[in-house]
This record gives sequence, C-alpha cells and structure tokens, in this order.
Amino acid sequence: MSPAKKRPRAYDPAKIRTAVLAQFGNVREAVRTLTPEQLALPTRLGEWTVRELVAHIGMAVTAVGRSLDLPEPAKPDATLLDWPFATSVSAPAIDAFTRRLSAEHPDLDAYLAGVEQGLVAQLDTHPGSRLLETNAGALPLADYLVTRTVELVVHTDDLNAAVPGLDIPHDRQALAAATRLLADALAVKAPGGSTEVRIPPYAVVQCVEGPRHTRGTPPNVVETDPLTWVRLASGRLTWKAAVEEARVAASGERADLAELLPLMS
Repeated sequence: MSPAKKRPRAYDPAKIRTAVLAQFGNVREAVRTLTPEQLALPTRLGEWTVRELVAHIGMAVTAVGRSLDLPEPAKPDATLLDWPFATSVSAPAIDAFTRRLSAEHPDLDAYLAGVEQGLVAQLDTHPGSRLLETNAGALPLADYLVTRTVELVVHTDDLNAAVPGLDIPHDRQALAAATRLLADALAVKAPGGSTEVRIPPYAVVQCVEGPRHTRGTPPNVVETDPLTWVRLASGRLTWKAAVEEARVAASGERADLAELLPLMS
C-alpha cells in the first residue's frame, strides 16, 4: 500500500483505451522489424534479452485478462495511486512467467497480435466499473487500464535503449497518463506543499513537507521532461545522473528528490 492516501485524478476511459492500444500497436510494428540477432540482444532489465522483454510487454497487457478470469472482488480496497508502490511484490514470479512466454511463443508478431485481439474483446465485453483483483488490491478495470500506460511507456523506452537505432514512438496520450500517474504517486509518497514538480506539458504537483507556497515563484522547483520523469520514477535513471546531465532543473533547498526516487522498482 502507498504511504498515504490521495484521491486520484480522473482519466477519460475512452482516451486511455485508445492510448493503450496505440502504444501497444507502436510496439507491435517495431517488433516486426527486429532480426533474430536484435531479439537476442541484452537489455537493462537484468538477464532478459530483447525477446524476453517483448514477451513481458505482452504479459503486461494480458494481465487485464488474467484479472478478469478471477472472481470479481466484492468491493474496491485500493486506489489507482496504490499501484506504483506494489509493482515489485511479484518480481520472481513475473520473471519466471516472462521466460516461459518467451520460450512458448517463437513467433512474437503472432503472439502480440493475439494479445491485442484479446484485449479489445475484453474491453468490449466488460464495463470500466468491473472490479479486478490486482497486485495493488481490488481496482476498477478503468483504473487498472491506466496502469498499463505506465507499463507500455516504460518498456517501450527499455526496447529503444536495448536496440541501437530503434526509435519506437510514444503515443502522446499514453505518455501523458503515465507521467501524471507517476507524478501523483510522488505527491502521495512525499505529501506537502513546499516543492513544485513541473513536468510540462502534462503535470504539476506539490510535494515535500515544509513551508507551503501560496503565490509568486515557488522557493523550491523541480522541472523535467516527461520521458526523463518516467525514467526517474521507474529507476531507469538516477537523480544524480539526471541533474549532472542537465535533464532536470532543480532549485531550492527542498528540491533534491534523490531520497524519494525511484517510485517503482
């Protein structure tokens, strides 16, 4: 569970559905171009190869169906903002499942096509209010689908990092949702109003205990771009490296977020 409760912002279910399918489509199109040599390349995710990373991306999407196959919980017992803090709970099981999927599906394009077809059918069948049992607790389907934008954006970036010259685009709506969810998670982890974190054009949040800013220029400001923020929040980039490489601008005595990141692991 997250360190504190914060009411999550509202997301348009139709836009989130479109964003998830668009980003998954971007991945599918790129995977079709990968050679066996490229699929065998290492990634920044431990011992996973590109092939295993692709299998995991499919697995992240089929998580919707696996949850739908379980009995529906009686009532919600989590919020969308609990999810980022629960992502490391099942890491060993996820690793084993990913490796098995990779071995069972030599034709990755056919595998991803089936994943996409299954997701569309599930979203056409079940309302967004349908409760799912997830690793974070019982959440509505519409909320859980927002978390899939984070999975897809993060792992698209992992693929681009693993394969030289690969440049899978990030759907604007998917990147926006992922950025906002992870920004709000920071505000949950470090509640307060002394520091303003700006991630234009998608999010601005207040966080960190201390004197609350009310008008004029905030005394503590952090600003970065959406993809850098996603990398920081997911542990793909350290705060120190981001500052040294001028990917983050931070001013004020409470603008150092090193101890608060990453949010996910």
